[in-house]
Order: sequence, then structure tokens, then C-alpha cells
Amino acid sequence: MIKIGDRMPEGHFTIMGEKGPQAISSDDVFGGKKVVVFSVPGAFTPTCSAQHLPGFVEQADALKGRGVDTIACMAVNDVFVMDAWGKSSGCGDKVLMLADGNGDYTRALGLEMDGTGFGLGMRGQRFSLVVEDGVVKHVNVEAPGEFKVSAAEHALTQV
Repeated sequence: MIKIGDRMPEGHFTIMGEKGPQAISSDDVFGGKKVVVFSVPGAFTPTCSAQHLPGFVEQADALKGRGVDTIACMAVNDVFVMDAWGKSSGCGDKVLMLADGNGDYTRALGLEMDGTGFGLGMRGQRFSLVVEDGVVKHVNVEAPGEFKVSAAEHALTQV
């Protein structure tokens, strides 16, 4: 599992660009910036949609006021789902929606979870990371069924 002081692994995500899906490298996301990235088990799932993503949308200005360049939400979902979820949640340009469609980046972080009991397959755990110029400064992994340390309000105490 990724830990404080580690460099973020090399990899790619997919985002929705003006002309459709486009790849974005982890270096483009994390290099030379202060980033709060959070992961959810799935777009449109109850806690993720009611609290997790909305919390970061609501706290975006406060986080950016403390020097955060990018707030990113990642999930093991396809880019079309992530784009639709971002639009329906009013993300605008406040939260970068990163699709990790096959879970490759999630596995590289060592933060995957088995959601087959819920019909979800392999997904990412609920977590947040504070990253500065590609180096992890804080790791916040939720216990199963919890929603505390990966919330936007907690991130505000770490930036």
C-alpha cells in the first residue's frame, strides 16, 4: 500500500475532454502541484453521492484557498460514468473526475477492494491522499463501512 513519502506511481487515467475521452498521465495530475485526490468505491453509490463528492465540491474554495491546486476524484468506473456523475453533482471545474476504468492505478496504489459481494467487482477503497509534487504527504484509508478520514473536512486539516 502507498505510504507517506512514496512517489505516486506512474500511470494513466481517462478524463472527458472537449472532444471526448482522453488519457491524462499521473505526472500531469500530480507533478509540480499540491493535490488532494480521493477515491470512492463507485460513482452514484449512496455515501459517495450523498456525502463524499458533494463535500469536496462544497469545500473546493476553502481547499484551494489553502494552496491546493487540484482536487481529484478517482474511481474504478468508466469515463462516461465519471463524466455523468461529475455533471449531475455540479462539479464544474472544482473537482477533476479521474476514471480508472480497469483499476490499474488503484492496484498500483495497493488500495483495491473486492466488492463482488455487492455486485461491484474489483473497486477502489474509500481513501484520500494529499500529494505535493508527486510525493505523498498524507494517506487516509477508511475502515470498512466508515466515512471520516477521507472526507473534505478532514483534508482541510491536512493542507
